[in-house]
Amino acid sequence: MPEKLIIKRPRQTIRFYRDYIDNISLELALIPDGTFTMGAPEDEEGSRKNERPQHDVTLSSFLMGRYPITQQQWKAIATKTDLKVNIDLEPDPSRFKEPYEGIDRWLRPVERVNWYEAVEFCQRLSTLTGRDYRLPSEAQWEYACRGVTKPLDLSAGETYPPFHFGETITTELANYRGTDNEEYKWSGSYGKGPKGEYREQTTPVGYFEVANAFGLSDMHGNVWEWCLDDWHDNYEDAPDDGSAWMEFEPSYLAKNKQNKLYSVLRGGSWYDYPNYCRSAYRDFNYRRDLHDFNNGFRVVCVFGRTL
Repeated sequence: MPEKLIIKRPRQTIRFYRDYIDNISLELALIPDGTFTMGAPEDEEGSRKNERPQHDVTLSSFLMGRYPITQQQWKAIATKTDLKVNIDLEPDPSRFKEPYEGIDRWLRPVERVNWYEAVEFCQRLSTLTGRDYRLPSEAQWEYACRGVTKPLDLSAGETYPPFHFGETITTELANYRGTDNEEYKWSGSYGKGPKGEYREQTTPVGYFEVANAFGLSDMHGNVWEWCLDDWHDNYEDAPDDGSAWMEFEPSYLAKNKQNKLYSVLRGGSWYDYPNYCRSAYRDFNYRRDLHDFNNGFRVVCVFGRTL
């Protein structure tokens, strides 16, 4: 296991771990066992049919990156060509290469990374550390984002808030487009929340110093995060154990690029309006082989039942 750190909050203990890429720290949070209700109800503002039917998913514990993978972490793995599994990695693919408010640019999340490259990063990291790193499944991502361990009683009308910090979102808590688009009638506010600013770029990970109940930051906005799953139009027949919903294995896809499949992206980005940052929102606008300055990822470490 990675090195363990423990942080105590009132009535709550969050367990953090630390792994290393050379001397570069990779911080992970322990996501505990639990069951949650995946998806959004029809009356949640901005919800879509592809976020239903709501269904319970039971997950075993796992570790998840506290932040999206940074440009520094990416470069450290991308330059380790001796660890190559299927494809080469560009050491510095990101669009945003300048410091942000005096903060080192290498602490920005990596972007312009496609799904195949994110999978390659995880495979190299697994080889380097001897631990099983992967992209999160879509269920793992939403469960970790919401920070809850109990399912809803849908018959009683129970709901989760759209964001892990509550019913709305502000640009003081997350990096997204907080201004209106009058031409298309797109709003920079959500629910009763305020308008905000549009930074037009990524922010360093952890910039807002906001974390959810599991200790995760940047789950809403900044960069979209790749999940392992194939895209499905809704949750009919979705797995209920937290596993990735896939038709092909990543190693096969990496060698057969003619399969122009789509994978799920979660969390919204600096470029997007607040509705897109909801915990339940699912995006499939990017094929697995495409690059965009909105798209990054974070990792999970799967360790079975031993800790």
